[in-house]
Amino acid sequence: MAKVGVIGGSGLYNIEGLEKTDSVVMGTPFGQTSDKFQLGTLEGIEVVFLPRHGRWHTISPSRINFKANIFGMKKLGVEAIISVSACGSLKEELRPMDFVIPDQFVDRTHQARQSTFFDNGIVAHVAFADPVSPELTKILYECATELKLRVHPKGTYINMEGPQFSTKAESNLYRSWGMDIIGMTNMVEAKLAREAEISYATLAAVTDYDCWHESHESVTVDMIIANLNRNVENAKAILKKTIPRIGRLTQFSAANALQHAIITAKDHMPEEAKKDLQLIVGKYLK
Repeated sequence: MAKVGVIGGSGLYNIEGLEKTDSVVMGTPFGQTSDKFQLGTLEGIEVVFLPRHGRWHTISPSRINFKANIFGMKKLGVEAIISVSACGSLKEELRPMDFVIPDQFVDRTHQARQSTFFDNGIVAHVAFADPVSPELTKILYECATELKLRVHPKGTYINMEGPQFSTKAESNLYRSWGMDIIGMTNMVEAKLAREAEISYATLAAVTDYDCWHESHESVTVDMIIANLNRNVENAKAILKKTIPRIGRLTQFSAANALQHAIITAKDHMPEEAKKDLQLIVGKYLK
């Protein structure tokens, strides 16, 4: 059985129904994680949960320690991560209260966040043409459909910096590019998960039409939280069906992502870097 990680976004600060629960505080070579990891089992599958903004939502998107969070998941033996995230819609047909399972990302954070483990003397270039893992997105879509929820099996998620919302000019620019949804967190998680050889997928809950929609009010936190709270129970229902199915998978597409990605010669790797990244690259240094 595989161990499944869940990263919760706005409105999702715990997973109900877990048995044999425990919590773990973890330091990493990259600093502290957003919060304690919640451990438990669901239908016999081991689950690791982490609220990306902290359980009291005290961490801004730009201040999340994504490297520590993903490294912590790796250290706990997680093979697949489902990231639950609020998002705005950039398409009429993607309505508030819908779910989208994006298959592509575009980064607009301008490299303001640390989005790679390989910046300390070891260089690796992972393949990222398909940034999410199809075995996970397939199960997410099937489970949401079985629950008769409005769900879209693909879409492009544009990752803005934040914490401010978009201007109307930005929102319309992204629409002209063909973007589908907009959020502030998932691109970096997807990059780091791939480098850590953890399969990754996003379950995005649409909370609003951003600010482009003529008949829609300007985006406010109250609006987003109200919609998210109404949909969080649906997200939990999807997770309850999804986690056991993912846990029973025997193969994950990201499991050997670094096999041909590490460029630096072994004898030129700094010892400190090798020590910090042993958990991630160790099998390739033997």
